[in-house]
Amino acid sequence: MTNTIVIGNLEDDTIEMTERKGIGHPDTICDVVTEQISVALCQYYLEEFGAILHHNVDKALLVGGQSRPAYNGGEVVQPISLTIAGRATHQVGDKKIPVREIAIETAKKWVRENIRHLDVGRHLRVEAKIRPGSEDLVKLFQRFGQGEIPLANDTSFGAGFYPNSLLQKLIIHIEELLNIPETKIKFPFIGEDVKVMGVKGPSGNHFTVAIAIIDQYINDLNDYIAKIERVREWVVTRLNLSGSTVQINTADDYPSESIYLTVTGTSAEHGDDGQVGRGNRINGLITPYRPMSLEATSGKNPINHTGKIYNYLAMDLSRALVENQLVDEARVFLLSQIGEPINEPQLVHLQLKNRKVDKKLIKDLTREKLLELPNYWKRIIYQ
Repeated sequence: MTNTIVIGNLEDDTIEMTERKGIGHPDTICDVVTEQISVALCQYYLEEFGAILHHNVDKALLVGGQSRPAYNGGEVVQPISLTIAGRATHQVGDKKIPVREIAIETAKKWVRENIRHLDVGRHLRVEAKIRPGSEDLVKLFQRFGQGEIPLANDTSFGAGFYPNSLLQKLIIHIEELLNIPETKIKFPFIGEDVKVMGVKGPSGNHFTVAIAIIDQYINDLNDYIAKIERVREWVVTRLNLSGSTVQINTADDYPSESIYLTVTGTSAEHGDDGQVGRGNRINGLITPYRPMSLEATSGKNPINHTGKIYNYLAMDLSRALVENQLVDEARVFLLSQIGEPINEPQLVHLQLKNRKVDKKLIKDLTREKLLELPNYWKRIIYQ
């Protein structure tokens, strides 16, 4: 599809692009770590005080390290730096809360368990700069602890859609296949940093896959080339993609031996940086052809931060509308207003395809979902 120019109209669905970043991608690391810190804080607050306290730990910056990959194994010469920032409740009465310690240990634990060749002690430095929250936002939050409907802490919108297109489903399948334990046993040289870009166009589906290859399992250039091809053929066979084009590590330059080798299995080891909010949306995809919010949901509190919970609700409501056979396809948009009850959005906009029932049934289901919002935090932190 090189240099292909396609001119269509707004109703044209023959062209589509979608992206997914795997668990080892620097942006995904930032997203998942901040979300895990929020969950850890929620659990601590619940255990110690019986209620979740105010926090938003939704800022993280990963500064890539420096490494020297080499056939049969190289080295990391400068560690990755991960800085977590945000706001949280640090003290209740005389009891101090170890927010910093919780954040750092949670980040290290996740990396240790999910990026198998990254040595947390030698390859990663984590810093937490989490301060107390502003008084006005804390007050909006406190209604939750008193058993009242929380008030929205931001004027924000959420967006969601259902179902996924075939292209979107395949992109998820490709990344998940490359990162499941079975695959790591079969192909131990595959790192966790996997990115898949998919395009549906006039010539069919085309997938460009970037895989961080772990150097200690590669003997030389020919070995690298052979293993890349084995993986490509295996993905095509396993997922029945014979009618699609699949390419892996297309930036490789074999004549100069410039190839995608890493020591740890993530590009974060050598200059590729990461940031919260630049990766997948909560449905695991980046979808420029379908509705999505640019809000960084990771790390935001699950009680009254509508920039988080409205995106979850939009996804869940769109799915419910389809699965209850009320429509064939749904797109949901919700807008909050700061200081108003979270279950009373300023606007709920539904875009529906092939509506099958009276509008009243759809409105009833929507109101039912809105009534669930005060307890929605359970769906988020216990998922």
